Amino acid sequence: MDIRAMAQSARKAARQLAVMGTKEKNTILEAMAIALGEHKEDIFKANALDVESGKENGLSSAMIDRLIINEARLSSMQDGLRTMISLSDPVGEVENGWKLENGIHASKVRVPIGVIGMIYESRPNVTVDASGLALKSGNSIILRGGKEALETNKALSQILNEAGIQAGLPKGAVQLISDTDRALVKDLVTMDDLVDVIIPRGGQGLKKAIVSQASVPVIITGAGVCHVYVDKAANLEQALPIIENAKIQRPGVCNAIETLLIHEGVNTKWIESTVNTLQEKGVEVVGCEKLSTIVSSVTPATDEDWATEYLSLKLSIRIVSDLDMAMDHIETYGTRHSESILTEDINTAEKFLNGVDAAAVYVNSSTRFTDGSVFGFGGEIGISTQKLHARGPMGLQALTTTKFILRGQGHIRS
Repeated sequence: MDIRAMAQSARKAARQLAVMGTKEKNTILEAMAIALGEHKEDIFKANALDVESGKENGLSSAMIDRLIINEARLSSMQDGLRTMISLSDPVGEVENGWKLENGIHASKVRVPIGVIGMIYESRPNVTVDASGLALKSGNSIILRGGKEALETNKALSQILNEAGIQAGLPKGAVQLISDTDRALVKDLVTMDDLVDVIIPRGGQGLKKAIVSQASVPVIITGAGVCHVYVDKAANLEQALPIIENAKIQRPGVCNAIETLLIHEGVNTKWIESTVNTLQEKGVEVVGCEKLSTIVSSVTPATDEDWATEYLSLKLSIRIVSDLDMAMDHIETYGTRHSESILTEDINTAEKFLNGVDAAAVYVNSSTRFTDGSVFGFGGEIGISTQKLHARGPMGLQALTTTKFILRGQGHIRS
């Protein structure tokens, strides 16, 4: 594939999208949503090929779960596109306006970033979410999904493009790199004259490779070594359902927890019962020495365990002496994604909220809510774990930047 030609086409499309009205973009989004439903059998057929291939190649159950598109997930993709239609268009929003001393009128206005390169693994719903978000925010996008979802991504991209172009989408606005040659990724991430930002979404290995090669600015997303801390003042009746939800409901996603921290003052019978319940539900538990004195069946945890994003039914548990020790652990091993404290003590909760460095910090809640669609963004292009220029679930506004508009009347500077 000629990546440079794709990027040139995307740049041309981006100029057209930047001046496209909200009504036009919404019409295209609705056409895409309708087309997904009309061609669902083609999507399911392509997806079945990827799932079968994934099983043959030994993909984990969590990775297979990420691959699967069923009726509910397809409907969710359509709902995501329609939610984007209902959201305010950030392009053209005036953040501030003022008059300079010399009489020039200045304003700070939101504008599209331009050309986005999206590199992601496993989850084909990203193809739809990213395409829709890029379109609504006035950007063109070049997609490069993982080989494990290739057939599904090809089907989705073709459907979105055909429906979109028929409804007015500029050619080149949504493109998929369907060749799995890794050299093409290097070409994309070093094309800083045509591509404005790269957003990698996947495992640590993918992100490390992209950052080491890229000359285009990169927004790091997704890696989630997330924690729940059970304080000595926690409501223990609430705690177990929260922990189960955060670990078991969907273990293969980045907002699922990988480590449970428990204050040493928590009732040991509750700790033992919680570990036994998790094990009975298929969770492999590893833990610190203190935990092994309470539950003998627990395998000792290693330093590597504390830093690992399992993305599976495995959980590390550590008994800590106080809140500071819990926060120190999170600072050392966390990935600044999502962290939660379970406590009825307001002062302890506030200290945790203010002291923990993460994109999303919760009190008495599962971490599973860190999600663009749950936050009302109509999906997300990724969950940024860095601080510039976006943080947390990246919706429409995160895919824009600003420029200054200055209106004069023959002004010259002396």
